[in-house]
Amino acid sequence: MKKAFLLITALILSVNLFAQNGKVLESLVFESEKVSYPVKYSIYLPPGYETSERSYPVLYLLHGYSDDETGWVQFGEANTIADRGIANGDFPPCIIVMPDGKVTWYINSFDGKDPWEDMFIEEFIPFIEDNYRIRKKKEFRAVSGLSMGGNGALLLAMRHTDLFSSCVAMSAGTFTDDEILANDAYDHYFGNIYGPKPANGQVSEHWKSYSPLHLLDSVEKEKLKSVRFYIDCGDDDFLYKGNSALHVKMRDLGIPHEYRVRNGGHQWGYWRTGLFDGLKFISEKFRR
Repeated sequence: MKKAFLLITALILSVNLFAQNGKVLESLVFESEKVSYPVKYSIYLPPGYETSERSYPVLYLLHGYSDDETGWVQFGEANTIADRGIANGDFPPCIIVMPDGKVTWYINSFDGKDPWEDMFIEEFIPFIEDNYRIRKKKEFRAVSGLSMGGNGALLLAMRHTDLFSSCVAMSAGTFTDDEILANDAYDHYFGNIYGPKPANGQVSEHWKSYSPLHLLDSVEKEKLKSVRFYIDCGDDDFLYKGNSALHVKMRDLGIPHEYRVRNGGHQWGYWRTGLFDGLKFISEKFRR
């Protein structure tokens, strides 16, 4: 009888534990009218989503160069991190949407052939927020990412200050003009997106329109101040220069932000801990 009671108790505990986990749906497809390919995305639905009627805040979480919509779950353990933080009360339940940005750098290509940014802002976000129970206000919407996705989070938040309340950029692929002009691999990584490498020693206007460092000059300061920025880059990361320059320029311009330099490099171990801290930062706006 005692053994049976212990077995039943263990089963109840295991069911309760399972019920505390969110649900991940991977590689779903959104059919866009703006880009010529199906847009894949993965989504994390927090514990209780399927049994409640409430609406939730949303985080758009962007992957790095050459990854896809599965990276943040497969390697970043985003769902596990979210489950743990929600269970411990570190941050409130939220929906996490992970779109496939391919190698678009999350912008509209210079030749107009791949308008990823327009697709994301004008089609994808409305689609997601019409099909899932999401609070459709700026205060409940955030954007984050790593590497290429960190730069994407910055430029999207700066170019669309009316949409995002918070931006968490991890190891952002943000480059100074000098770095870009001296980059021997420019044609490989940027040519199809930003256009041919400048031959006159000046970056292009298309580059300036998407560079977070240039956007700090072109976007109204009060609009930038309406977004909460969190920048995190490891002390051994090869992208340290652009991230440091961004911090310095934001300080000089009086743009409030949090800047973190932790021990680590350009690797998933760094981003997993960064995501947890980033979710805590974002939740300060999600909570009332």
